[in-house]
Parts: sequence; C-alpha cells; structure tokens
Amino acid sequence: MTTARSQLVDPHTPGFYHCISRCVRRAWLCGIDPYDGKSYEHRREWVEQRLLELAGIFAVGIQAYAVMSNHVHVVLRIDPLTAAAWSPEEVASRWVRLFPAMQEGEVDEAGCRLKEETLLGHADRLAVCRQRLGSLAWFMRSLNEPIARRANREDACTGRFWEGRYKCQALLDDAAVLTCMCYVDLNPIRAGIAENLESSIHTSAHHRIATLRENPDRAQQPLASIRTAVASGLASITTEDYLDLIDWTARLTRADKRGRIEANEPPVLRKLGLSERQWHQQMLGTETNYWRAIGSAQALLEKAVAMGQGWLKGIGTAQRLLRPQPA
Repeated sequence: MTTARSQLVDPHTPGFYHCISRCVRRAWLCGIDPYDGKSYEHRREWVEQRLLELAGIFAVGIQAYAVMSNHVHVVLRIDPLTAAAWSPEEVASRWVRLFPAMQEGEVDEAGCRLKEETLLGHADRLAVCRQRLGSLAWFMRSLNEPIARRANREDACTGRFWEGRYKCQALLDDAAVLTCMCYVDLNPIRAGIAENLESSIHTSAHHRIATLRENPDRAQQPLASIRTAVASGLASITTEDYLDLIDWTARLTRADKRGRIEANEPPVLRKLGLSERQWHQQMLGTETNYWRAIGSAQALLEKAVAMGQGWLKGIGTAQRLLRPQPA
C-alpha cells in the first residue's frame, strides 16, 4: 500500500530525501529505444538542465543525481526554513522565475515585472508561494511536468510520460545520505554504461569533477549542494573526500574493475562509524533492503513511531549490519 507523503515528509522541517521518477511502463523514453533504435538521449540533458535550474529557485540543495535512460534519481535536502527567511521580493522573484509570463512562446519581461508586483500586493498568495518553494512535492512537480510536456510535444502524442507517483525515501542520518549519494552517482557504472566517474555523464559526480577542473581550490572545501545557497548539512566531508569515496566504492562494487582496492578504507567511514561491510551492504541495498526510509535501526524505529507505524522495512537489515560477522 502507498503511504500519504505527508506522513513521510515534514513540510516544516529540513530533511534529506531520495526521489526516483520512472518513465511510464519503464519505456526507454530518455535513451536509445531497443526496438527501433531511435535515440532519445538528448532528453537526459533536458532533465539535468531542469534540475540545475530548479536548484537555484527552490529552497532545495541538490546532493546527487543521475539521469538514466528510463528513470531519474535525485538526492536532495529540502529546507523550508530557508524559504521562510526570504524577503517578499525574493519570494516573488523566484516564483516568477519558476512560472514566468509568456508571450507567443517567449518570456515576457514586462509581464514578469507586472506579475511580481501583483504577487507582492497579495500577502495570502505570497505565503502560499513561499510554502511551495520549500516543498518537496512542488519541486518534483516542477521537474517532471515540463519534461513530460516537452517530450509529448516532440512525439506529437498525449498521455503519461512518468509513472503516476515518484518514489521517495527519507534519509535519516549522515551515513544514509552518503551511501545513497554514492548509490545514485554509481548508477551508470553499475548498469555497465560507463567505465568510470569521468564518463558517467548526466550525474552529479560528473558535474562535481567538471567544477573542480575549473576551480581546483574547491576540492578541500566542505561538500556543498549543487548550484544553490542551501547548506548541504555535510560539513564533515570535503568534495575530494566524497569523490575518493565514490571511486573506492566503485572498485568494491565491481570485482572486475582494474586496480580494485581491498583495504585502506577512506577516513570518512570512521567518521560515520561504519565498517567496509556495513557501508557496502547499505549502499547496495538502497532500493532493495529499504523502502520508505534509510538509516540506523534506532532512527528507523523513531521514524516508524512518528509515522504511526510499528515497523519500517529496513529495520531488520540495519540491525543485522550492527552484528559482528563470524570469523
């Protein structure tokens, strides 16, 4: 059974979430159709650019993303408190950037200014816009709807492009956030469509590497959200540490990967209090061993209580990870 999103996502509290949108019937609507060989690869660029655009509008920090051939992963931090601190002018400006006034298919600058002024004169409407700019549901709606409309126009058809409801997992601690980020960034490598992070296009890892090439000094800075002023909440790890962690994890995940590392765990694992086994199993079990939330056994139990449930899928997995393995 599905769960009301309001039970999983607190609209008033900052939190990390992993969201997955799949193309309807899992069709290859963003890749190369295996039946007729037609390429829709350009749509992956649409999705990535829309993600980066929305990161500069919403009170959202993009932590990781991967645009695959028939689905999209996003790890993000929703921060409604940031939206609550924006001035009325800031809210109006961001809302009009999200829904600009249009004239014959082009942005109407005069219409946008009028729309901002009108919005500033209606306090109730402005409050609604402020709430939506810090909303996970509105972020995902603003990501998926324009892509679906654009794809349908290109195909000269109507109907669904995405499945009716995106999957959402709450990430309850730093270990859950980082394992999920690695899981997302390694999607192309696990799928066998990329050999390394540099060739994993349309992922946040590829974006971070490109950014570091232009600004090498950022390597030792705390890991930041992508294209946003919203804090990542992961100040204990640098960008270089994170990229090293992904590379190390990829070598563990693919036994055939050249130069596979068997020891020398990244120091960040000690900060998270995880062993190599715990890290690897939690990362690989992101979608299979967990469902509505990912975290430690205690965090999952507390989340279950908050949701009015007695149990959440993944508690048993989290408990087993804490047990020492027999020699």
